[in-house]
Amino acid sequence: MIMRRGGLFVALAGAALVAACSGPEPAAQQADGGASQPPATPAAAAPAAGESRAELVAHGKYLVETIAGCGNCHTPHNQDGSLDLSRSYSGAFVITEKIPTGETLFDAYAPNITPDMETGIGSWSEDDIVNAIRNAKRPDGQNLGPPMSFAWYRNMSDRDVRAIAAFMKTVPAIRNEVPRSTYNIPLEGFGPTVTSVPEVPRTDLVKYGEYLAGPVGHCMDCHTPLVMGSNDLAQIGRGANVFVNPFNLGWTAIAANITPHETDGIGAWTDAEIKRAITDGVSRNGRQLLPFMPFGLYENIKDEDLNAIVAYLRSLPPLTAAAPPAEGAPE
Repeated sequence: MIMRRGGLFVALAGAALVAACSGPEPAAQQADGGASQPPATPAAAAPAAGESRAELVAHGKYLVETIAGCGNCHTPHNQDGSLDLSRSYSGAFVITEKIPTGETLFDAYAPNITPDMETGIGSWSEDDIVNAIRNAKRPDGQNLGPPMSFAWYRNMSDRDVRAIAAFMKTVPAIRNEVPRSTYNIPLEGFGPTVTSVPEVPRTDLVKYGEYLAGPVGHCMDCHTPLVMGSNDLAQIGRGANVFVNPFNLGWTAIAANITPHETDGIGAWTDAEIKRAITDGVSRNGRQLLPFMPFGLYENIKDEDLNAIVAYLRSLPPLTAAAPPAEGAPE
């Protein structure tokens, strides 16, 4: 079966946990059953040497509220596309993915990831959260499913993923019961269990920008064409993925070509123009961009991180525009 991600199956910005289920049965799977013997959770990395708990939490807060953009999926949106911060991380919309025959592949609900004990992840340890982000595993051993960017999150560094987990344990608990997701596709994981990933040196601006735009911000998940349901990394940054009615706001967005092609991409843009598009949602010609990207979060990205992202984007192979897939057609 072809898994199509041309709609909202393409991962939205967020670094937490689409509720899912395990098992390869072809029939609709309810995510409520538990594994009889949950596997051991890989231990999360300790804070960096000399870093206090408060510093770790502050770092996690910065990532979650800027580059990682977790609230873009897990916080309800207002009608203008902004986030309803009175309900931060308490769960939002359902993403239904179908194939052209009309068969539903899944109904995925963006869950409550606040530390509410009954309706959120209050019973999860920080190690549980780390394992869910990196290895797509719930504490009971069940596999998590799309549209989370697990293939990218696997390469998030120990410090960053631990910081995110630490911060998420500090956000206000909000009681909001969200339905569990159901899948008609096998959820088989994303590769061998990841237990440790080193830091990416900030001295290498391009490599650090690649890390921010990939494992942390998963920008390249949305902006890289999908073939048979997976990013075609030979076309990284080429755009053309279609997002139909994101957040139920009544419009369709197409991911832009963000390679340094002079006419089809951002090669002719200045650094300041690229940064403005990321942080303010304003294109080079002054056009207001649709609030599918969480500009209200990105506006607080540190300038040194923006510099790294821009340096990485300029290092990509310049690619011509790709034609967007026909609506409803398999990729």
